[in-house]
Amino acid sequence: MSWSPCPDPVPGDANSVDAVETLIVPRAVDLGEMEVRRALPSDKRQMVGPFIFFDQMGPAEFLTDQGIDVRPHPHINLATLTYLFEGQILHRDSLGSDLAIEPGAVNWMKAGKGIVHSERTAPERLASGQRLFGLQTWMALPENEEESDPAFMHHGKADLPQVEAEGLTARLIAGSAFGATSPLKTASDTLYADVMLAPGAKAPIAANAEERALYTIRGKIEIAGAIFEPGQLLVLRPGDEITVTGVSDGTGDHARFMLFGGATMEGPRYIWWNFVSSRPERIEQAKEEWRRGRFETVPGDEEDFIPLPDDDREVMRAEGGVHYP
Repeated sequence: MSWSPCPDPVPGDANSVDAVETLIVPRAVDLGEMEVRRALPSDKRQMVGPFIFFDQMGPAEFLTDQGIDVRPHPHINLATLTYLFEGQILHRDSLGSDLAIEPGAVNWMKAGKGIVHSERTAPERLASGQRLFGLQTWMALPENEEESDPAFMHHGKADLPQVEAEGLTARLIAGSAFGATSPLKTASDTLYADVMLAPGAKAPIAANAEERALYTIRGKIEIAGAIFEPGQLLVLRPGDEITVTGVSDGTGDHARFMLFGGATMEGPRYIWWNFVSSRPERIEQAKEEWRRGRFETVPGDEEDFIPLPDDDREVMRAEGGVHYP
């Protein structure tokens, strides 16, 4: 597949200099066996397109008999997508889905009116140990899809188009970029791509999504003369085409970043624990349903679950570029 590069930024051109609208350095949380870095929501920005939750997991080294053990828990009015660079996670849900998430593949779970799932390390991986490194994202659903039936969709690594040209390699997870389109059917206009750049190679980022951001994974990248390190979220100014250049770190390794975004949601979303909705009263309803055991259970995992948090955290309001009230 091929793509047409856009012009390089022009020194002194305000459009080039201001290409990055917001820079977010994720806050790190040590979970004991693994560190998690949360980029969204943040106090600077809560959403980019439909993306309302963006976590980096690891990289972490799990020894024999170590792994993740996220017991069954509920979601409403959102879709989840876990994307791995290394390792494996076993996904099971109340629809009966039972499938491992592998590097480069997509497991897209639409919660709709309600779903329950668990995420664990498979027994064979517990026996051998593994490295785990990846991203967990949540996408808000448009209002007319929030109470739709839950669904699960899988695309293997080989199903996702990969673009290779002039030092650039990109895998399309969702949406269209670099002349390719992912087969994943999302609920709203969504862009998500895994991009690698050789030192000096360039990636043109078209303005074909209403909201766009980059999340740096490995190595350094340059935009309009500014250098960005790994583990940073860069919200791009709407409507501008930009060029990202891979920067040599002396090892010859490729820089790696995620390109993501999509259409702005019709209005704000509200977040509490694992619940996201356009209506705060719907979150209150979901709390009561989970407390009373009214969600469907995960086949083969019916007895174990994460209880509703017993705290007084307020429901938080999220909107692209707008601070929490």
